[in-house]
This record gives sequence, structure tokens and C-alpha cells, in this order.
Amino acid sequence: MADFEIYLVTTPGLEQALAAEARAQGFAAIKALPGGVRVRGRWPEVWRANLMLRGATKVLARVGSFRAVHLAQLDKRARDFPWAEYLRREVPVAVEAACTRSKIYHSGAAAERIARAIHEELGAVIADDAPVVVKARIADDLCTISLDTSGGLLHKRGAKAAVAKAPLRETLAALLLRQCGYDGSEPVYDPMCGSGTFVIEAAEMALGLAPGRARHFAFEQLATFDAAAWAALKEAAPRRATELRFFGSDRDAGAVDMARANAGRAGVGAVTEFHRASISEIVRPEGPAGLVMVNPPYGARIGDKTKLVALYAALGQVLRERFSGWRVGLITTEAPLARATGLSFLPPSAPISHGGLKVRLYQTGALA
Repeated sequence: MADFEIYLVTTPGLEQALAAEARAQGFAAIKALPGGVRVRGRWPEVWRANLMLRGATKVLARVGSFRAVHLAQLDKRARDFPWAEYLRREVPVAVEAACTRSKIYHSGAAAERIARAIHEELGAVIADDAPVVVKARIADDLCTISLDTSGGLLHKRGAKAAVAKAPLRETLAALLLRQCGYDGSEPVYDPMCGSGTFVIEAAEMALGLAPGRARHFAFEQLATFDAAAWAALKEAAPRRATELRFFGSDRDAGAVDMARANAGRAGVGAVTEFHRASISEIVRPEGPAGLVMVNPPYGARIGDKTKLVALYAALGQVLRERFSGWRVGLITTEAPLARATGLSFLPPSAPISHGGLKVRLYQTGALA
């Protein structure tokens, strides 16, 4: 079988970070594009991308394309497409379409023609809530057919049953850690840990745990799926031991309980520690210096930003006084809030989409 394009969807603003992760994982022909990263491979690479990549939100397999300048031509070419090579007759299918700069401009009509072709030529049931989604993108009169091989969004690792207010997605947390140079070889402490996302992701990275190890994927419903090869791939996923510990604290006792429970479900309870503490009460963990990674509240997200300056100032003072040798990664929407910490930040990252907002990552070197 020839290789094909595999498109890794990610959070806008973090395409280069995902490209770096894909490179580290050994994927080929990597190219960062707006909203994602393109690689090339075969079906085992599709499975491996879903299993191993921490920063992708979806993995799309681009399985073919054809030209169509009107709906009748789209209907004919969709009927000629080799659906049986990819889809199983007994598995329901949903179809989504998007049109841009094309003579076919009605995405709903395009989706309906492709869906009818699949149903009548393959015999598969068409359903909005189907486990397999066919995505058709018609751009400049070229219809590209992709299969959503992930199913649910990939930040849903299968372990986090509870979330705190304004949660950070695991995929976003993983790429932010990577942008801070984190590779699993140092401790991480989050003094506003919420449901524990940064701490759990850091611990999983240190232990080499595959992010997709505890969930199912849409590709398991495709005709291309090989259950034995998939089982072998999961079994071969690397794991390692660590002597490090990963720490979180929060002033909300309920958040601490949630974080501790989530870490246990993720299988990292033995290397994580969570406790209740206000910002003024946090202390440097015993052991080597590492990375303080924090996602404080910001005015557009929670509360009034004018009341947050004191919180950021207190956080910065505690970190300067108690965390000598540690680096800091801080996420916020407002440069004045970052400046209120009094920390010496490197130039901030490009804007990153998060919950309808644009945030930036602010980093320091090792604190004096």
C-alpha cells in the first residue's frame, strides 16, 4: 500500500510545537500548516499518531481526491470512489463537507450527495451520530476525502472524570510543557493546579505513558483496521521509570481532591502529590529544581482582571523568594498581568487559542 497524507489537527498557535513532537516521534515528511501539521505514512502511522502524540486534537487520514465542478459530477465521482477499501458496510457513517473557492458552494448539498453515494454503493447506514465520519473538503473544485480516525477529541485521554473551573485541555497542556523545553527529566509544580492537567501530563511524559493507551478510536471501525497489529503496537509503546515527583496545589480543597482522583485514574498517583495551599503558603518541593507551570485566572475568563494584579504580584513574589533555580511557564491573556509578577520573562509566544480567547505563554530562565 502506498503512503498517504495524514493531517494532525492542533490548537491554532501551536502548529510548530506539534511539528516538533511529530519529528521527535519519528514521523516523516512533516510540514506545519495553519491549524495543524501534515505528515505522510500508512495505516500503522495513523494508529501510532492517535496513540502517541500528546498535542494533536484529531488525526485525519486523507484517502483520496477528485475534481468536481457541479453536484452531478460530484455524485458520479463519489459513486466511483473505492469506499469499500476504507469503510465497513455494517458500520454507520456520517458525512461532513466544507466548500471554499469552488463552483460547488453548498456544503450541505455536497455532503448529502456523498452520503447518498456511500449508502447506495456500499450499503452503509448514514447517521449523524455515527462512529465513523467522512470529511469532504472542496477547495478550488478539488474534493479531498478524509476519514476522522480519532473519533472523540484526543484530549479525552480516558482518565479525567472531573474538571475544575475553566479547565485546560490535555493536548494544549502537553504542547505548552513542550514549548517550555520540558522533556520529562525534571519535576513540575503547578501552584494553581485545578483538576491537575499540567501535573498529570508532566508525570505521564516522564513515565513514557502513551496518551491514547486508555481509550478507543474511530479507526478501529474501519476496513483497514488490523486488531493484532494494533495490539502489538500498544504493547510495544515505551514505558520507563522515574525517581521524580510532580506537584500541584490549589486553594480549593475540592480541586485538590479532583486532581488527586484524576491522577489515580491516569496511573500516575504514585509519582504525583497534591495539597491545599494558597499562593502565600506554597513552598518549594524537596529535590531538584524544575519547572513551575501555571495557568492563573485572567479577567476575560474568571472575575475582574483589575482585581487580579495583586494575585499575580503575590505569585511572582513567592516564586522569586522561594523557587531559586526553577524556571516558570505562565499562561495569560494580558501582558500587564504577566508584568505584575515582577518576573523577567523571555519574549512571549505567539497567540494561542484557548476557550475562545487568545492566550500567550510567558517563560523565564532559571530564577536567581
